[in-house]
Amino acid sequence: MPKRKNAESNFSIDTTIPTLGNAKIPSPISFCRFEDDEKGLSVFLDREFLEELGDEEPIPIRFESAGPRRHLFFDTSKTKCAIVTCGGLCPGINDVIRAIVMEAYHNYNVAGVMGIRYGLEGFIPKYGHEIVELTPDSVSNIHQFGGTVLGSSRGPQNPEDIVDALERMNVNCLFMIGGDGTMKAVKSIVAEITKRNLKIAVIGIPKTIDNDISFIPQSFGFETAVDKATEAISCAHTEAQGAMNGIGLVKLMGRESGFIAAQSTFSIKEVNFVLIPETRFELDGENGLLPALADRLKRRKHAVIVVAEGAGQHLMSTNKATDISGNPVLGDFTTLLKDRIKEYLSNVGMPYTLKYIDPSYIIRSVPANANDRIYCGLLGQSAVHAAMAGKTSMVVSKLMDRYVHIPLDLVTRKRRTLNIHSDYWRAVLESTGQSALRGMVPDNYCEL
Repeated sequence: MPKRKNAESNFSIDTTIPTLGNAKIPSPISFCRFEDDEKGLSVFLDREFLEELGDEEPIPIRFESAGPRRHLFFDTSKTKCAIVTCGGLCPGINDVIRAIVMEAYHNYNVAGVMGIRYGLEGFIPKYGHEIVELTPDSVSNIHQFGGTVLGSSRGPQNPEDIVDALERMNVNCLFMIGGDGTMKAVKSIVAEITKRNLKIAVIGIPKTIDNDISFIPQSFGFETAVDKATEAISCAHTEAQGAMNGIGLVKLMGRESGFIAAQSTFSIKEVNFVLIPETRFELDGENGLLPALADRLKRRKHAVIVVAEGAGQHLMSTNKATDISGNPVLGDFTTLLKDRIKEYLSNVGMPYTLKYIDPSYIIRSVPANANDRIYCGLLGQSAVHAAMAGKTSMVVSKLMDRYVHIPLDLVTRKRRTLNIHSDYWRAVLESTGQSALRGMVPDNYCEL
């Protein structure tokens, strides 16, 4: 597929999906409508997807449609697959695993599907993690549970060692379920496979509870996370109403992107202040959070504050340390906020009661809800269709209610963040009424 370029723009994006070779083997599926690589989903991308566009007009682009192909690259009866899950937990991982196994066995009659234990460590002999056989019987009920039956781990592993393991196990198709770091690992593994001139398809299924993978409008598990987050916020609201000048403070996941905090805030309508990493708000001063909180308590006698875990880092002392996955180590802003609330309200002589709720590990560990299960099932099936056709170095995703193939280069280009210039963020601020706070609304918002 050629590059799609706007005739009036200097910016172009290549949506070509690499293949292992010509697909010549007739598909064993006979009861469906086959997709054509030359057809797909045509969309216009604006600066919400591509900040590089600036003031340029949206550019047209076309993505390959996901789904079964009439001809396959692999002889499926002799094809061995492997599945690995990496990074933190997220609702729906088991649903994706189940969908891949069921599709591979029942519709493609593959020779076998292996489960790699504990993330990329499972490929490395020194860790001694066993390989498990995944069959329809063994995965039939796993969607009822949260987490991942394969286990997971964080941190990089040598791509050469991983490809060595794939060769030893005679794996033809590798399915990697993970977030931004995992998708970068997919790129390095594909590069090593290409270097060795091997015929191994590698398909990514993007997973991030923070919803922060570029070009992925909504990742699986996000809807479930928002559902559970709203339950925590509702409890915080009840606690706040139960005491004079009660404050409910809820910490939600979101290292660099405030999507869960914003979406759950907009959903439940009981939040008075939501703080996200994308805004450099202030605590003090005329338009600061603390005076606004005191004013809210004077007027309504209670308040609810939602904080994404990465919010307020500009108010913390600089820390350049990184964790095992390469992410910056975050400062504990909620502790700072609690201390500053105590200090400020004590100085103005206002008694209060503060209840702090951090439901993060509950949210990411629960089973997926009905809509996320449907999403996960379609992602798993689409991943198998792509792999059997010999496609590689790509992810499957939903875009505008269509399932498409997206090149790895697009999803690994940067982390996706909430656009605070958007109508969506404006609507969130209208819901909370906090638009007067310094930093909540960009200075040039009305000019855009």
